[in-house]
Amino acid sequence: MPLWQIFHPVDAYTAEDKKVLANRITAIYANIPIPKFYVVVVFHPVPADSFYVGGEPRSNFVRFKIDQMARTMPGQVLREWWMRRVEDIIAPFVKERGLESEVQIDELPADLWTMNGHVPPPFESHGEKRWVKENKPSAYTEDEKMSSAFRPGAGITGGR
Repeated sequence: MPLWQIFHPVDAYTAEDKKVLANRITAIYANIPIPKFYVVVVFHPVPADSFYVGGEPRSNFVRFKIDQMARTMPGQVLREWWMRRVEDIIAPFVKERGLESEVQIDELPADLWTMNGHVPPPFESHGEKRWVKENKPSAYTEDEKMSSAFRPGAGITGGR
């Protein structure tokens, strides 16, 4: 799951701003596609006397802390591409409002993550495709762990 924690000045965003930003964030993951319910966005309003950057109080700063467990990004080129996507998504809520920002992405092991007690199914598996369609976690079978691109031949299926 991507967990986005957004630390921002108290009056930086309205309820509508938060909804729009959360939907923009969800959309970039849903286009992969991964289940929308994987995406969690938490807004943390920080009072002016509690936000310090470099030891100095800062009232125009937004920090994005993103934990990604569902997918990892192998290689610098893909990571740079993803960071550009993230910057594009947040630009209307930071740069275009005169706010400064910092983005940090941590990639955590997927095997240390469950949803309602279920280990998420493998990427592009039948189980994951079902989770995308149903938009909720549920039990899945061993066969649903198989890639949806897998097409067994006659030798594997016994000619059936």
